[in-house]
Amino acid sequence: MAILSEVEEDQIPTNSSPSKTVQAENKEDEAPAAAADEKKTDGKRAPNKGNGLNMDTYSWGQSLQEVTINVPVPPGTKSRFIVYELKKNHLKVGLKGQPPIIDGELYQPVKVEDCFWSLEDQKSISILLTKQNQMDWWKCLVKGDPEIDTQKVEPETSKLSDLDLETRSTVEKMMFDQRQKSMGLPTSDEMQKQDLLKKFMEQHPEMDFSGAKMA
Repeated sequence: MAILSEVEEDQIPTNSSPSKTVQAENKEDEAPAAAADEKKTDGKRAPNKGNGLNMDTYSWGQSLQEVTINVPVPPGTKSRFIVYELKKNHLKVGLKGQPPIIDGELYQPVKVEDCFWSLEDQKSISILLTKQNQMDWWKCLVKGDPEIDTQKVEPETSKLSDLDLETRSTVEKMMFDQRQKSMGLPTSDEMQKQDLLKKFMEQHPEMDFSGAKMA
């Protein structure tokens, strides 16, 4: 399904290119973006405020359920000149007669029937992708692009509260385990095993546990 604006002209504006538009519209964000690029962990970048990444020609963000993409285009662009091709594992976006702005294999599959795009104010393409797997954070939009450090992702509390109790518990456990691993500490499962072993040792002081190891 696509949300299209009214087609009034027959030519793509030529007074600017997508890359120049990005530079113009994101001028105020250059410093934060540059700072984010400098904060890298093992080659991975710190995510932007939307838990995604600001690229040269587009930006993307995400929740556990969805991925949102913003692609600046020359002011005055009409919907008839937008190239938008989406498959379960592949996304292509751009303008007719020009090299694609995005063209690659998605990090993970999406639900094509639940994905949408629109042309906002004739100057940017807004895309919403619904994830198939709604339990994982994407490290990048398309494979081969710079990856973010998913351990630095900060989900909104309101988003977690929208989940059912079982899913929310699973997500919170996953986030806790990620933090524990990043600090070299035991995960929730390992902590539970340690507690069980401790209780068993207290109940059986006559036994020798000096050689006991956690599985």
